[in-house]
Amino acid sequence: MDKTKAILVLADGTVFKGYSLGTAGETIGEVVFNTSLMGYQEILTDPSYKGQMVVMTYPLIGNYGINEKDYESRKLFLEGFIVKECSPFPSNWRSQIGMDEFLKKNGIVGIQGIDTRALTTHLRDYGAQQGIISTIDFDVPSLIKKIKSSPGLVGIDLVKAVTCANLYEWKDTDAHLKGHKKYKVVVYDCGIKYNILRKLSSVGCSATVVPAQTPSKSVLDMNPDGVVLSNGPGDPEAVPYMIENIKGLLGKKPIFGICLGHQLLALTVGLKTYKLKFGHHGGNQPVMDLFTKKVEITAQNHSFAVASPSQGTVQKSLYGDVEITHLNLNDRSVEGLKCRSIPAFSVQYHPEASPGPHDANYLFERFIKMMRRC
Repeated sequence: MDKTKAILVLADGTVFKGYSLGTAGETIGEVVFNTSLMGYQEILTDPSYKGQMVVMTYPLIGNYGINEKDYESRKLFLEGFIVKECSPFPSNWRSQIGMDEFLKKNGIVGIQGIDTRALTTHLRDYGAQQGIISTIDFDVPSLIKKIKSSPGLVGIDLVKAVTCANLYEWKDTDAHLKGHKKYKVVVYDCGIKYNILRKLSSVGCSATVVPAQTPSKSVLDMNPDGVVLSNGPGDPEAVPYMIENIKGLLGKKPIFGICLGHQLLALTVGLKTYKLKFGHHGGNQPVMDLFTKKVEITAQNHSFAVASPSQGTVQKSLYGDVEITHLNLNDRSVEGLKCRSIPAFSVQYHPEASPGPHDANYLFERFIKMMRRC
């Protein structure tokens, strides 16, 4: 273990002292906890964590190393990484680099050697909040002052920091996914995870990925069979240009929204969103499909959620009736929506992830059937 001292201070003054992990220095972000037992590389490379520092609740992280084939994006966007213990000796035939070296290579400031159970309990009780990790400043009042000057997540457009700069075509690297693609899909990159693109490819879709600022007219000019609204970080209300894009596509092309894409679709049809106390981050969230009554074990990563309609499960909108299709069984939050009169649906969780492991695969098939009917 690197014996360079490090400190984590939360906005409410709570202090944790440990040792440096990754790059030495200082970083600020909203501190959230993730309950997954594994998949730390996918978590680290998920753009949805832009603006946040991740606490892993599982105590030993890094034991199987890092490899380039499991990246979920082009780089790391999270602000910091917090663990109980980082394994200094990764052991896996696919491992190419250890956790500490990986974080250093990508300029990520982290901390280890703290009681992550106590930190998780604190966040669960008092809510996710801004925090700071530092290896250079150990004066708590000074660090709290820096935290208070940071903007937080509400009202901040983080999508512009993670979206791609230019349009690109997704190219399969796995041989079994290559070949003829029957459906042409345009994917709005709000911070997309690569596995969404792999899943689309696996069900016969070619994917053209476009920046979030791409006007709907440009997408319609490509004449796709369908459009996917990807996951991404932060407050959906802070991304009004995506809402305008969706307005230009609703009723004209089949739409499938995932995570942030679900929230953006909800805002477009007239529903509201709100910030959760500590968010849903992990691979063990139970979700019920209200049509089949089946329960799926899902992977989730979001700090905002869609508010339920004031009465029942159906909302009247300019686009016809919008129906709630899925509910989280932990807190009854909205996990899925469907437009009754136009081809559009969305889910809050990540169907491309596999905690079930195949519980949510049917959603990609549903998207295929929707495109086939249109």
